[in-house]
Amino acid sequence: MSDSKPNATMDGRPNERTDLLKPDEPIRQEGMNWFVLRVASNKESSVQNTLLRKVQIEAMQHLVGRILVPTEKTKTIKAGKQKITETKLYPGYVFVEMKLEPDGRIPQDVFFLIKETTGVGDFVGTAGRPTPMKEHEIEKMLRDSRKPEDEPSVKLVFSKGEHVVIKEGPFQGYEGTVDELFPDKGVVRVLVTIFGRQAPVDLEEWQIGKAEGT
Repeated sequence: MSDSKPNATMDGRPNERTDLLKPDEPIRQEGMNWFVLRVASNKESSVQNTLLRKVQIEAMQHLVGRILVPTEKTKTIKAGKQKITETKLYPGYVFVEMKLEPDGRIPQDVFFLIKETTGVGDFVGTAGRPTPMKEHEIEKMLRDSRKPEDEPSVKLVFSKGEHVVIKEGPFQGYEGTVDELFPDKGVVRVLVTIFGRQAPVDLEEWQIGKAEGT
């Protein structure tokens, strides 16, 4: 079974996305706790989808609950065109809600179900006993999983007062100082000294870079 297939129900219809939580969902389901599973880089989503399918097929919902890969969507603007990218907030990790044996070990059926999945490493813990996430860690992870995906934010990597060099456009090669940021437009206003006078120049973020030595 390929790890890259989308999560689907038993009748083949795709499920709703499982990496976004509803605001009223509990922190943990009764008798379960959250654990951190290490996975291969860029395999987070395929591991999540495969595990969700396996849990459903093997009817292990009473042992394994939610499986999450929190992501963040950001918007960049280049030459007036918007591009939306999705990045993992915790690269290399998948969060699994499950029920352990009384001695703290993973139930054998669950252990093999997880370990036989391509891309899976080990749970964070010691001696075969996964360490439960702390309350504040769970709350932060769940908050990240509830972030709306329909309004991605624009992230600017520069900050006010930073020394930059212009890489593209009519002022290419000039250096200046960041004066103001306009995240919604992806624009940075840079103060540039031209013919001995300082002038503000509005540039898209991709047109500037950090000046050497900063």
